[in-house]
Amino acid sequence: MPPRRQRPRESPALVAFGRQMRRMREAKGVKQDAIAQLTTMSGAQISRIENGKRRATRSFVEIVDDHLDAGGALINLWEDLNKDGHPVPIWFDWPKIEADATMLITYQHSVIPGLIQTPAYALAILQGNQSAADARIGRQEILRGPREDGFSPPIYVILIDEQALYRQVGTSETMKEQLEHLRHMSMSPNITVQVVLGSGEHDGNMGAFVVATMEDRSEVAYIETAVRPITTDAPADLSTVARTLVSLRSRALTDEMSRDFIGKVVRERWT
Repeated sequence: MPPRRQRPRESPALVAFGRQMRRMREAKGVKQDAIAQLTTMSGAQISRIENGKRRATRSFVEIVDDHLDAGGALINLWEDLNKDGHPVPIWFDWPKIEADATMLITYQHSVIPGLIQTPAYALAILQGNQSAADARIGRQEILRGPREDGFSPPIYVILIDEQALYRQVGTSETMKEQLEHLRHMSMSPNITVQVVLGSGEHDGNMGAFVVATMEDRSEVAYIETAVRPITTDAPADLSTVARTLVSLRSRALTDEMSRDFIGKVVRERWT
């Protein structure tokens, strides 16, 4: 039996910020609803920020700091937790976002996404690092369900460039097993796989990304870069990703056509 799914631990940075914001708000006798109305966010979203489950943007913090007459204290705390110019926090909070999401949409241009990798493929792509490969495979538990712990699996939409199907990782047998696994998983009720035809130019050539939609309908994007991955919920970033998704989906095969295409690649390239 697979291990019982556990919620990831809260991010200390988010918890620290959320608790301080709540203290300052309550000290002024301000209700969450007032902050929600002021920032055009829902009460549920404000609650998630104060509970350390959602990251606050700089613009949000500036509005709240001014309304609470905090004199920049809340802004200073946000900046202290926002090292190196990255959203609070950076990479380390993504596993929790991924686990709590109700929908994940990912685009990969060169490799099979981690949540759908086989053990052999993951081990090869991680250059033989067994502990890292085991951790990656362990994250795939979020796709299984419904389970006795009450979690339902997220909707998982995979847009994958056709070149990733031809790019060898490990042995030919590894590739055959991986693509057959990809086809099999695409028949799960919560998983859709669409192959993006590689011809032509599109914004997806800039890099891989994942968009997580949370229970309150807010979105967070995880964007891979040459330096480090970035986790962001900045509106400008999300708008750019949304435009890219429109472009990619216009070039993608349907799920059924994609399964046929993947099967053709298995037969012609990896068998």
